[in-house]
Amino acid sequence: MTLTTTPTELPIAPPADPLAQAIADVEGLPEPAPELATDQPVKTKELVIVNWSGELDKVWPVLILSSTAAASGVRCKVFVTFWGLLPFVKDQKRIVGDNWMQKMLTLMQRPGIDHLKLSKMNFLGMGPWMMGSLRKQYNVASPRELLEAANALGVEFIPCQMTMDMFGLKREDLIDEMGEPAGAATAIEIMTEADASLFI
Repeated sequence: MTLTTTPTELPIAPPADPLAQAIADVEGLPEPAPELATDQPVKTKELVIVNWSGELDKVWPVLILSSTAAASGVRCKVFVTFWGLLPFVKDQKRIVGDNWMQKMLTLMQRPGIDHLKLSKMNFLGMGPWMMGSLRKQYNVASPRELLEAANALGVEFIPCQMTMDMFGLKREDLIDEMGEPAGAATAIEIMTEADASLFI
């Protein structure tokens, strides 16, 4: 007996579709991350300085730092309190205040940006005179020049309302560029919201 077998025909695969194959290859891949927008506005950095002293060697750094910050694009606010407020009284105001104690304070510590004393080695005005001579020799800007620059650059000077009341200062006693008076709560608010704060 002879067995005969007939060959079984195998199914022929349809020709591959290159486009369908490419789609299938990428279907399992994660979607590309969206590109970050480059036109998002950048938050301006903010610096707050608390100026409590009316002495030359403390007011000077306040004005140097605030004007430099503003020139660098940093928004700067200076909260001016206690003795630090007297340098921002108009120079032509020799004595300010309502009662004799307030007037006596300004008699002992003359207000105005051009009448600053040193905290050490004042020597009846000899110390500030020497500092002024050295400033001119080494081309360092004076406090008045720095104050004018800070105002031109948009530095915001905020007088302390409590100090104004205690010293008997009125708004018209202060330089025209001073902002609206504020209290301690406002000072704390702007300090906590700023990127950095200094107490000088």
